[in-house]
Amino acid sequence: MAAGETTALVQQFLDDIAGDSPAEPIVRSLLGRSAHRLGYLCATLLHRGYPRLTRPPLNLHADEVIGAVVERLLKALREARPANVRQFFALASQHIRWELNDLARRLDEQPRAEEVGDEVPAPGGDSSLSPTGRRILRTIDELPPDERDAFDLVRVQGLPMTEAAAVLGVSATTIKRRVDRALRLLADLLADLQPTEGTTGSAQTRVSDFWEV
Repeated sequence: MAAGETTALVQQFLDDIAGDSPAEPIVRSLLGRSAHRLGYLCATLLHRGYPRLTRPPLNLHADEVIGAVVERLLKALREARPANVRQFFALASQHIRWELNDLARRLDEQPRAEEVGDEVPAPGGDSSLSPTGRRILRTIDELPPDERDAFDLVRVQGLPMTEAAAVLGVSATTIKRRVDRALRLLADLLADLQPTEGTTGSAQTRVSDFWEV
């Protein structure tokens, strides 16, 4: 299904949830229709933010996360009523991060295995976001709403700029301008993330690379 069709259908389901129809069947249909994009978002956050979870001992795949995320969303949508596609996928992103954080915490709480040849990373290693990654995420959340929403749709959720424009009701040129401004703001706010000796690239480059789609 084309990305634009997915957006239109998701919005239709969100409109239905806000009406008088029973919510549970609509929510299940909503999650089914958006499963592909939810899976993409899961994979994006897993591999970029939590790469340790994809390696032994968990060897986690995105399709192993999506079931738990759907259960989280089913519970959340019993009370939450996202008004539009942007709010729905922002809610989904939040619950995906919470699920990955829980998995990372449980991994770090496991007793350290006996060393039997290969070195076993100690708990508290890179199973969750690095300090730099966590700081970047916090800083993204602090961006002005317009820049944050455009950045989240394009760089985090992987929407084409034309579809992000449709979701936010602005032009693709405006989306590009907001994403570029978000990168500049992030570079200013993270200016101390300068390359260490032997590396190249500015803080803006590092942020851009972290979320490159």
